[in-house]
Amino acid sequence: MATPMCARLFIQRSVQGLRLNSRAFPAYTSPFLARAHRLGPSDDELYQRTTVSVMQKEPGSGAMIHSYSPRGFNIDGNRVFGPCALLPPAILQWNVGSHKDITVESVALFHMLEPRIEILVLGTGGRSERVDPKVLALMKAKGIAVEVQDTANACATFNFLTSERRVTAAGLIPIPVSTELE
Repeated sequence: MATPMCARLFIQRSVQGLRLNSRAFPAYTSPFLARAHRLGPSDDELYQRTTVSVMQKEPGSGAMIHSYSPRGFNIDGNRVFGPCALLPPAILQWNVGSHKDITVESVALFHMLEPRIEILVLGTGGRSERVDPKVLALMKAKGIAVEVQDTANACATFNFLTSERRVTAAGLIPIPVSTELE
């Protein structure tokens, strides 16, 4: 009886004294060892959270908002145009146009951070606006306090909390261009 080529190679190697598995082919016990596996929502629990460490000039110093305008923000000398998410290690563009766009999905990045933030400061533009109650309920469930203010006060609050070394994040919408006559 003829044996397949791969089985013959396996038998010859095992006769030569090499310790090999009793199978000629590897067994895929994990879907991650297979080449065609795609990650799905159920695979999230198999991975740990990714953390980012950023070396700063002074230990414990956080980002400070130096100025704001209808175009954007000046954060530690970095010009940021449009709405931004200010996280402890980074500054990101935030895809919201107004306070109405602040949804459970748009604040997801704030509650997925490690280390977990204590306070989220939301600046809603030229005046303090009401945020969707579902957003506030989600953040409360995640153990994050939310402060909703107009952008000018939100910038000052963020700077104050950062100077007190609190783990704070901010979601800021620039103030609109005023059309009123002075």
